[in-house]
Amino acid sequence: MANELNYTHNTASAADIEQHLTFVNADFIPPLDTRVNLNAYALKLADKAVTFEAWDGKQLAGLIAAYMNAEGRFAFITSVSVLTEYLGRKVAAQLLQNCIHYVTLQQFTHIKLEVNKNNLAAIHFYKKYNFTQHDENEESLFLSRLIP
Repeated sequence: MANELNYTHNTASAADIEQHLTFVNADFIPPLDTRVNLNAYALKLADKAVTFEAWDGKQLAGLIAAYMNAEGRFAFITSVSVLTEYLGRKVAAQLLQNCIHYVTLQQFTHIKLEVNKNNLAAIHFYKKYNFTQHDENEESLFLSRLIP
């Protein structure tokens, strides 16, 4: 594992995304493949989302994917994931900051996301970055963050 990660956006192919999602599948609560077909989801992300990536050489170590709603002036983060061996290196924090910066440059007003109620680590992470709950259902919390 290299010391320095390379942060980019929109460079990952669908194959890169699918491989990454396969590696992190079980880290999602519940596992991602219980909700989506990983191949189809990777294709959709590569085609329709803006991806914020952390690379260690040719290894996609971390990924945030967000859909941009130009009409509504908001972004919706659909996926946040970091390979286990990169946890504790603030990869997700840097990716989120890159996403917030991008959304700010687009002059959007806010970022939204959905998180499983049982994913306490993710909820804590988002709240640390000024996301607040605006709704919930049986399984999920719906969070948003205003862009100043």
